[in-house]
Amino acid sequence: MNSGSERRAYVLDTNVLMHDPSCIFRFQEHDIFLPMIVLEELDNNKRGHSEVARNARQASRYLEDLIASSGNESIEQGIPLPTPESADYVSGRLFLQTREMLFEIPAQLPGNKADNTILSTLLALQEERLDVNVALVSKDINLRIKAAALGIRAEDYHSDQVLDDVTLLYKGYNELPGDFWATHSKEVESWQKEGRTYYKVKGDDVSSWHANQFIFAENNFEALVRSVKGNEAIIELIKDYRNPHHSVWGITARNQEQNFALNILMDPEIDFVTLLGMAGTGKTLLTLAAALCQVLEHKLYREIIMTRVTVPVGEDIGFLPGTEEEKMTPWMGALMDNLEVLTKTEFKEDWERTATHELLTNRIKIRSLNFMRGRTFLNKFLIIDEAQNLTPKQMKTLITRAGPGTKVVCLGNLSQIDTPYLSETTSGLTYVVDRFKQWEHSSHVTLTRGERSRLADYASEVL
Repeated sequence: MNSGSERRAYVLDTNVLMHDPSCIFRFQEHDIFLPMIVLEELDNNKRGHSEVARNARQASRYLEDLIASSGNESIEQGIPLPTPESADYVSGRLFLQTREMLFEIPAQLPGNKADNTILSTLLALQEERLDVNVALVSKDINLRIKAAALGIRAEDYHSDQVLDDVTLLYKGYNELPGDFWATHSKEVESWQKEGRTYYKVKGDDVSSWHANQFIFAENNFEALVRSVKGNEAIIELIKDYRNPHHSVWGITARNQEQNFALNILMDPEIDFVTLLGMAGTGKTLLTLAAALCQVLEHKLYREIIMTRVTVPVGEDIGFLPGTEEEKMTPWMGALMDNLEVLTKTEFKEDWERTATHELLTNRIKIRSLNFMRGRTFLNKFLIIDEAQNLTPKQMKTLITRAGPGTKVVCLGNLSQIDTPYLSETTSGLTYVVDRFKQWEHSSHVTLTRGERSRLADYASEVL
């Protein structure tokens, strides 16, 4: 957590271990103390098939392995934690509570017994360990507030954060400075291939670009970076999907960011796409339009598979009657709303509209995240909606389901995270946007402009 020279002892709350079982290896040279109530809570939460239960079991296995490998080391003296080979420090020790540690806390202090037991143990530890600075690490905001009220140093668990600030997250596009072409025009090569225009650009600014990043400038110049090698890049002029002649399943882009999104959604060379944006920016509509076009018209993929997180995440989807698809239908309102838009063509008869809707729904399969382990999707267009509610581990499980010829698209809004203990900086969606930005077969666009209606736009501004 902190690599400063001051030695510390961190008391871990149960939710930290259930959020990241490997957290006990991430405190560098500092000590870790686990109250007995934390081990009891791990035991109480280990049953079931949820992500929380799996993490509780994994945390217990890590603790058992450490105890087994400690040899003759006394638990009371602390179990040495493994030190990374590249580290220039001696790792800390893991201490387990082996005896009763009591400290009187205010009787009127609200909260459950487990939280107050942790606080009491922590205060007793502070009195015993005067040689170190004792601090609480918890994902529970209220427990951190209570700790602060008692004069205890309390921190959130930050080691799994992808970024310090979500505003630093890669946006997927970059505006060129006004003098870019004036300073780079001498070393520009241009050619055409299969009706597409390419440029080779050299310069110091180029080295900071990423593959499949969009660049744009005044005079409607919009291009996609195809490859970057040192200070040399190959860029390609993109197709303008704002033009009705280039519509995708009857849908045209309404702004520059939507145009960027359609270009990567329609590009078969890009296997992994992430789209971030507030509600109403068009993420789902654009993705479905591109998917239907490539499945039914271009025959690039066999079918569309759409899935999303059901809240609570990782729990059973219930004992509702029906198939997996029928149980998922209540969670798929966004899909149905957008299908209505995509099937709204000039039909004279109701049977024509019904037949078209049935054709589309037969090629769109709705699947639950709960049954994704062990599956492999071949030649599918896989859409993961509400991806901001996934942990990095869940995201890895899903993306690794992709077989040959499959395109994966992740949609989400980082300001609407419903999963406990996940934040904008620890979400699995933030994780994959940051990790995939260097890969030549992935691309990302952040949509910022809402396109629902003037009422929705005004409401998002003033409410």
